[in-house]
Amino acid sequence: MKNVLIISPYFAPSNAADMQRIRMSLPYFKQFGWVADVVTVDDKYSEMIKDELLFQSLPPDVNIYKVKALSKKITAKVGLGSLALRSMWYYLKTVNQLLKATKYDLIYFSTTQFPVTILGAYWRLKFKTPYIIDVQDPWYSEYYQDKPKDQRPAKYWFSYRLNKYLEPIAMNSVGGLISVSDGYIDDLKSRYPTIKNIPAVTIPFGAFKPDLQIAADNEMLFKPLLNPEFKNVIYIGRGGADMQPALNAIFKAFKSCLDGNQQLFKNIQLYFVGTSYAPAGQGKPTILPIAQEFGVAENVIEITDRISYYHTLATLQQADALLMPGSDDPQYTASKIYPYLLTTKPLLAVFNSKSPALDALKEYGAPFAYSYDGDENIQKKISSFFSGIANDTIAVSHYNADAINKYSAQNMTKLQCQFFEEVLSL
Repeated sequence: MKNVLIISPYFAPSNAADMQRIRMSLPYFKQFGWVADVVTVDDKYSEMIKDELLFQSLPPDVNIYKVKALSKKITAKVGLGSLALRSMWYYLKTVNQLLKATKYDLIYFSTTQFPVTILGAYWRLKFKTPYIIDVQDPWYSEYYQDKPKDQRPAKYWFSYRLNKYLEPIAMNSVGGLISVSDGYIDDLKSRYPTIKNIPAVTIPFGAFKPDLQIAADNEMLFKPLLNPEFKNVIYIGRGGADMQPALNAIFKAFKSCLDGNQQLFKNIQLYFVGTSYAPAGQGKPTILPIAQEFGVAENVIEITDRISYYHTLATLQQADALLMPGSDDPQYTASKIYPYLLTTKPLLAVFNSKSPALDALKEYGAPFAYSYDGDENIQKKISSFFSGIANDTIAVSHYNADAINKYSAQNMTKLQCQFFEEVLSL
């Protein structure tokens, strides 16, 4: 067995999207010859919603080391809220001790708290331990440079400059890159010639079937969000201006349905849940204003507050159908498509034509996966989906068995371990 030390500032019970790959891989690492230890930040320093049920999905023998972080109440006064920046000193001390005490073959950063990855360069120099980075999102990016201020993330001016400075420190010594998108890897290799020839692989998050059972077994713990008197079509995840082209297509088609047969389609409610990263009660709607523009707001419910992971899965299973609007970023791939597909509920997905998510959906044989900028007659196709929901003519989805196995969390873990071996062989 070889040993990998995983750096994931957010981890169970914090309900953070960027720790899901690791959480779903931990049950399978040993099967493929690797013992994985996790170093995370104590969840008391995390502002994320907590979900204690996440622990039920973890193997009982996994070692989880917790580090401290500076209090956000203190660092926020100088504009520093990032968990990576608040915990970096504590990560340095703790991992130094672990690397002295245990022979780790590899360090694996799997997080979107990217500043912490600069420590990899130090550990490689001091302990000769190679490291790899899981690029789940772009780190330094020009995406928002031409966007209006109201569409940019909070503290964008500071984070843009910090990322531009820190990214090369981490990248110039990295031993390999994992990503959810080919485009993210291509961008990094073109930006940094020193990593042009290092190993790199694109691996999606994957589908972890045990999660559905955990959600179903604990359904009674969650507040019901859906009104059973309606046909409920639901999306759970972040909102944002980058989703507007997909939402435009969806709402325009739904409006045409309402105009054509108000009596039939008024019974459909479109839910958008957990659309803001702001603290509970402080989020600003980003979906509802678009619905208002198209005259469908009476049939749209936006709940900005985030909900826990298993509350999400339980709610998806209660819905009549699922909705997934994608980003206008052609490199965007929604990791949430895999739990959506696991439910086998009818799914309407609308993405940029170049999004890798569409390739995966086509492999599954998802019948209602479209691109807002590439599909002809998209309004008619989306309207057909809503007609099927209204008339109960869309049945449970039966997906391609080969795709189900290919994108399973177990197979995604196998691919990660094969990549570990490739990095170490150089």
